[in-house]
Amino acid sequence: METITGSIVALATPMHEDGSIDYAALRKLIDWHIAEGTDCIGVVGTTGESPTVSVEEHCEIIRVSVEQAAGRVPIMAGCGANSTAEAIELAKFARSVGADCQLQVVPYYNKPTQEGQYQHFKAIAEATGDLPVILYNVPGRSVADMSVETALRLAQVPGIVGIKEATGNIERAQWLIREAPKGFAIYSGDDPTAVALMLCGGHGNVSVTANVAPRLMHELCKAALAGDVKRAMEIQFRLMPVHKNLFVEANPIPLKWAMARMGLCGGTMRLPLTPLTASLEPVVESALQQSGLID
Repeated sequence: METITGSIVALATPMHEDGSIDYAALRKLIDWHIAEGTDCIGVVGTTGESPTVSVEEHCEIIRVSVEQAAGRVPIMAGCGANSTAEAIELAKFARSVGADCQLQVVPYYNKPTQEGQYQHFKAIAEATGDLPVILYNVPGRSVADMSVETALRLAQVPGIVGIKEATGNIERAQWLIREAPKGFAIYSGDDPTAVALMLCGGHGNVSVTANVAPRLMHELCKAALAGDVKRAMEIQFRLMPVHKNLFVEANPIPLKWAMARMGLCGGTMRLPLTPLTASLEPVVESALQQSGLID
C-alpha cells in the first residue's frame, strides 16, 4: 500500500431515531467527504461508535463504505477488539470486501502487558498482514498504553505500516518519527496537537474535527505536510474552538450534536451514550460559529 497521508476522517456512524444504522446517510457523508477533499475515510472506530454496533453491523458499515467510496479514496477499517481472534475475524472480513487498511486499537479493558500487546498485533499481522495494519494507541480509552519501544518493535513486523498516536504527547511522537523505519507512518489521533506532529515529520491526522470541517482539515494537513507553517497555523487557530469543544463530553456526543446542527446527519447515539447536556449546546454551537462552520 502506498502510504496514506493527509486528513483521515474518523467518521461518525449516522443512525436513525430508533438507533438503527442510517446507511443512506453514511453513503451521503462519504460522497461529501470525497468532494470536500478528505484524503482517507476511517470507519467504525471510536467516533464511529464501534463499542455499540453489533458484529454484523460493524461488517456492513465497512462493506457499504468500501462500496460507496469505490476506490476514490482509501477506506481505513476499524477492526480492533480486546480479543485477538475477534480482531483477526474483523480484519479478514474487511480484507474480503476491499478495505485498504485496518486500524487496530490497543486491546481495552483486559490490560495486556507490553509483551501481550506485541503478540496481539503480531498475530493479527501474521493472519491478515496483506491488509496493512495501522496500530492505534489511545490509553485514555484503552487504559493500556503502548510504549514507544513496543511500537518500534512492531514496526519491524511485516504488514504493520503505521501508528495512530492519540496521546497528544508531542515528545512521544517525535521519538516515533525519529526512530521509525522508512515506510512506517506516524499519524496524530489528537486534533489539537496534530499540526505540531505533522510539522515534526508525521504523515497525517485521524481527525474528529474533519467530520464537520473536512475541507479545512484537508488544507491544514496539506500545508503542515508541505512545511507551510504560516498557512497551517492560520487554519489551526481558526479551528481551535472546534478541536476543544467537540470534547466537552465524551466523543462522539458533542460531534453528533454538531453534525445534526449542521444538517449532516441525525444526532442519535446508542446507550450508554446520551445526548449532549443541554447547557453545553451553546458551547458547541459557539465553537462552530467561531470557526465559520455555521452562521
